[in-house]
Amino acid sequence: MLIKRLQLALIHTAIAITLVPINSTLNRVMIFDLGISKTLFTILAIFPYLLAPIQVAIGSFSDRHPIAGFHRSPYIFAGLILCVLGVAVSPQVAILISQNYTLGIIAGILAFGAWGMGYNLSAVSYLSLASELSGEKERGKTIATMFTIMVIGLIATGISLSRMVTTYDPAALSRAFITVAASALTLGLLGLFRLEPRLSRTANLSPHSETYTLKEMTSAITANPVARIFFVYLLLLLAAILGQDVLLEPFGAQAFGMTLEQTSRIVSISSTFTLAAFIVAGLLEGRVKKKYVAQSGNLGALLGFLTITLSGLVASKSVFYLGITLLGFGTGLSTVANLSLMFDLTVPEKVGLYIGAWGFSNGLSRLTGLLMAGVVADFATHITGSALNGYLVVFSIEALMLFIAAIMLYRIDVGAFQKQAHDPSFAEKVALAAE
Repeated sequence: MLIKRLQLALIHTAIAITLVPINSTLNRVMIFDLGISKTLFTILAIFPYLLAPIQVAIGSFSDRHPIAGFHRSPYIFAGLILCVLGVAVSPQVAILISQNYTLGIIAGILAFGAWGMGYNLSAVSYLSLASELSGEKERGKTIATMFTIMVIGLIATGISLSRMVTTYDPAALSRAFITVAASALTLGLLGLFRLEPRLSRTANLSPHSETYTLKEMTSAITANPVARIFFVYLLLLLAAILGQDVLLEPFGAQAFGMTLEQTSRIVSISSTFTLAAFIVAGLLEGRVKKKYVAQSGNLGALLGFLTITLSGLVASKSVFYLGITLLGFGTGLSTVANLSLMFDLTVPEKVGLYIGAWGFSNGLSRLTGLLMAGVVADFATHITGSALNGYLVVFSIEALMLFIAAIMLYRIDVGAFQKQAHDPSFAEKVALAAE
């Protein structure tokens, strides 16, 4: 199982590293070097999350329609190819937008749409395959391996990009993106090689697991008071933490005159401390309450945003790096603890229902956070007449969102959730609301 676990991690890493060039290099180039609006970039960047609802349909379809005897591998492969193609052509799209706006937007929709579709097609398939191959007892180890290797991949990709593109040069940018695309394709193919066992001709093609509609997930959340609080908590927390993805690099260029090489390393620095936080969270598992670890991570990320905001006000690059460190470490602690808390907020007979609901919250928060970051930054820039102020307003809002989330965490009672969720009247409410 160790080999298969590592192969699943390679696939997870392959898909993840296709996001790095776009969210850590292309964002800086389009926003700072080419002067394209932050709103436009974030609209293109949220394609994976706009298309996220199709994951339910993809998962259900692949359950029932194996290709050449495989339930997951063909869908993972198709998604990988789309992600690779999307990231490979995205630099040309950026340049085209700056030269021919209308044609560039059309090309951007196609390229980022392919990337977004590939992300959703592959993600739901390899996560389903990971669950099926691992079984309930090995699932935790598989998830830990996948995320650890993914973070290492993010660090390596960020460092590589910073070395391949030291200053803005269209040819160098294109070569770097093609290199990342080729690396992702290689890792993905290695991961897929003999990973999934072929179905026999007499295999049962019925769904492997129960699927739920969006209406059923919504009903499960709204019928349980603790679930409602946790849903909003996750939305605020993740929107704040993930919303900065597209702004840190152009902010570094705007506030401190950082080169493309320097801003491309931001993701590596942040991810290194996220990985360290994963290790710390693992050591604290079972020794410290999950809510304490989660709150430490939330407040660490909050302090990171405040420090980054301060760095812009005092024009200190050292303070900025301190903020990135705090944000990365806080994000790591928060991610592990809240993921564990999320699994506690399920009931055995409805695991798929609640995991689907929390996954929906995750996708919605990413979409909300990224779009908010772009729109608010542009609006604040227009109102204040200063691009720097636009970034600082967004970071301040994200700090406020984390503060509200930290307060809400105290109201999340796992015991009360379990009691309410097992109440027969609750099940009736969900059933009636879903009809």
